[in-house]
Amino acid sequence: MDSQIADNGAPTPVKAPADQAAASVANASHGGLPRNPGMPLDLDWALGIEANTSAIERRCASLPGRRTVKKDHQAAWLLKAVTCIDLTTLAGDDTDARVQRLCAKARQPVRADILSDLGMSKITTGAVCVYHDMIPAAVRALHGTDIPVAAVSTGFPAGLSPFHLRVEEIRESVKAGAREIDIVISRRHVLTGNWQALYDEMKAFREACGEAHVKAILATGELGTLRNVARASMICMMAGADFIKTSTGKEGVNATLPVSLVMIRAIRDYYERTGVHVGYKPAGGISKAKDALVYLSLMKEELGNRWVQPDLFRFGASSLLGDIERQLEHHVTGAYSAGYRHPMA
Repeated sequence: MDSQIADNGAPTPVKAPADQAAASVANASHGGLPRNPGMPLDLDWALGIEANTSAIERRCASLPGRRTVKKDHQAAWLLKAVTCIDLTTLAGDDTDARVQRLCAKARQPVRADILSDLGMSKITTGAVCVYHDMIPAAVRALHGTDIPVAAVSTGFPAGLSPFHLRVEEIRESVKAGAREIDIVISRRHVLTGNWQALYDEMKAFREACGEAHVKAILATGELGTLRNVARASMICMMAGADFIKTSTGKEGVNATLPVSLVMIRAIRDYYERTGVHVGYKPAGGISKAKDALVYLSLMKEELGNRWVQPDLFRFGASSLLGDIERQLEHHVTGAYSAGYRHPMA
C-alpha cells in the first residue's frame, strides 16, 4: 500500500518500509499528554452556552458527501479507525471465555494476511471494554500488551444505584486492573438544571479513579436538547473528565453526528480556554466502516490532527471492527468476503 497514517493523523502518500508504517498507527493509550485537572465550576460560562439546532443539523448533513477518501487513503484511515476502537462486550451472558476471545481479537484485530498485503505489521485496538466482573479475565488475556482494560461503572447503564456504591465500584474496578473507567452521569441533574450536583458527582468520580482515566458517559439520547448536551459536556470537563462520551449503547438513541458536533465544539472551547486536551468517544450505533470515516473527518475538521489519535478519540463498538476488516480485505483482493471470515470472538 502506498500510503500510511502519519504521526499527526493525516493519511499521506509515502514510500516507506512496513515497520515504519506500522509504527505510525501503533497504539499509545494515553499519548503522554497531561490529564485534565479540572477547574472550579464556572456557571456563567456553562450556562452561556447555546446550541443552534438547525445550523448544527445543516453542518452534519453536508459532511458525509463533502468529505470522502478513496483507495489507499481510505485503507489508511480505516486502519487508523481500528486503533481507535474500544472493543466492547457488555452482555448479560458474558463469560471469561468470551472476553478472552475478544481480547485475542483486540491483539490481532485485522487478519495477518490482510495486514501483510497492506504493507503493515502490527496494530491493536485502543482498549477492551467490559463489565467489572470481567476485568480479571481481560487483564490476564491482555498481559504483555499495552492495551488498556476499560470498565463501565457507577451503576451502568442507568446510574441510579446509591452514590457511595457507585464511587466504591470505581475503586474496585481500578483495584482489579482497569486503566480506564467509563462512568455514567445522573441524567436527572441535567434535566432539572442542577449543575452543581453534576459537577460534584463528576468530581467525586474523577477522584475515585485515581490514576485511571475517566470517560464521562452523558447518555445524550436522554438529555432532551442539544443545549443540555453542550452544557453537560462542559460541566463534566470542568470537573476533570479525561473523555466525554455520548452513550451507554443501551439508550433508544445513541451516537449521532449533531450530538457529536456539539460535544466536539465544547471540547474545542474548553481547550481554547484552558489549554487542556479532552478526548471524545462516540458509542452505540456505529457499525459501518463508512460511518467511522465520517466521524474521523469530523474530528479532523473541528479539532485537528491531534484529536484523531487513540489517546483522544475512541469508538465504542464491536461490530464496527468486522465491517472495517471486510472493507480492508476488499481493498487488497477486489472482492467482498462473507462476514464469518472476520469473527469478533
